[in-house]
Amino acid sequence: MTRIGLISDTHGFLDDAVFKHFDACDEIWHAGDFGTLELADKLAAFKPLKGVYGNIDATDIRQVYPEHLRFKCEAVDVWITHIGGYPDKYSPAVRKDIYLNPPMLFISGHSHILKAVYDKKISCLHLNPGAAGKQGWQKVRTLVRFSISDDKIHGLDVIELGGK
Repeated sequence: MTRIGLISDTHGFLDDAVFKHFDACDEIWHAGDFGTLELADKLAAFKPLKGVYGNIDATDIRQVYPEHLRFKCEAVDVWITHIGGYPDKYSPAVRKDIYLNPPMLFISGHSHILKAVYDKKISCLHLNPGAAGKQGWQKVRTLVRFSISDDKIHGLDVIELGGK
């Protein structure tokens, strides 16, 4: 079993509570808009970090983190990108590939809208952890925790960090 802490849209702000909520996690996945490389480095020093750059991220972050990250976690094919859209409204940058070669788990950020939606058309779970930073229009900052065992995604927890 691999326990994942999922975060996005920190925009340079890292709440200390993230470390408490992700303490039992094996890895942290960041779906873009880190804001600063220092923030990414703090997360990476705490737990193994996988992440993608977002539209606000500067060159220093883009040199370390890709735009799209596709990998296996246990037996689950995972695709993380910052601007990915959601079922029936995938972004043009991913639309063709997601329908031709769908992952089991598709993760995006950008919208600041917390979502967990199963796309029946392509047998894919879409997750967006919302926004953990203080920038944006979200009223509540959120994180997501879940586990992967073999080819199963389970134990999804939504964590509210409070208002901006």
